[in-house]
Amino acid sequence: MLSSIKGQTVIVTGGSKGIGKGIARVFARQGANVVIVARGEQAAQQTVSELREQGAQAEYYLADVSDWGEMQKMAEYVREQYGRIDILCANAGIFPQANLADMDPENWDMVMDTNLKSLFLGVKAVTPYMKEQGKGRIVVTSSITGPITGFPGWSHYGASKAGQLGFVKTAAIELARSGITINAVMPGNIYTEGLQDLGQDYLDTMAASIPLNRLGDVEDIGNTALFFASDEAGYITGQTIVVDGGQILPESLEALEGI
Repeated sequence: MLSSIKGQTVIVTGGSKGIGKGIARVFARQGANVVIVARGEQAAQQTVSELREQGAQAEYYLADVSDWGEMQKMAEYVREQYGRIDILCANAGIFPQANLADMDPENWDMVMDTNLKSLFLGVKAVTPYMKEQGKGRIVVTSSITGPITGFPGWSHYGASKAGQLGFVKTAAIELARSGITINAVMPGNIYTEGLQDLGQDYLDTMAASIPLNRLGDVEDIGNTALFFASDEAGYITGQTIVVDGGQILPESLEALEGI
């Protein structure tokens, strides 16, 4: 059993839906004070309402994660409200699909700002408070796409996710003497709201390429984030865990035939 994080304060960027919502739910269930940072108020309000109905301490803060001033104000607010910032789950991300021929510089910059720049800004905003405490945990939601695999239309997304891992390695060194760890979760195909309209045949095809023969659940990522945030993971920093049901293991689909 992991040590309790009850009463600790966790910020989840992009926590109003998808993987972020799963992360928020896992931490809320463990008794943490959960602050969801998002741009869309309706989704954020809905998620917070769901968490509160389950008895959780949760609220949302509306901010553009790619804006330095807004991230500073967010961190200041959380510190004032809860007295400390224990955990940052840097999860905010977008994945609009566009092949290279159709991608324009604005598309590229939008993805980089939301996925990669926001990681830098979030870490920069919360670490002064973590340094005062002498302890902190930062968990990054990266991806297998970019660092390990590729997929047509996601060159900007893949580059941002690979960039996150490069950031993590050096940030881990710089933050270590302050008692702050930073690690990354690398999800494979996870079932989120964005996949609901693709149809069962498409979902079955996706699952067929995974040795465990199913898509992951958002709470699979949340549980891994919870481990990285625990005292038991206190000697782990600058590392990654792939959570993909074995998706990256087969050389080809033929490797899965007959198992």
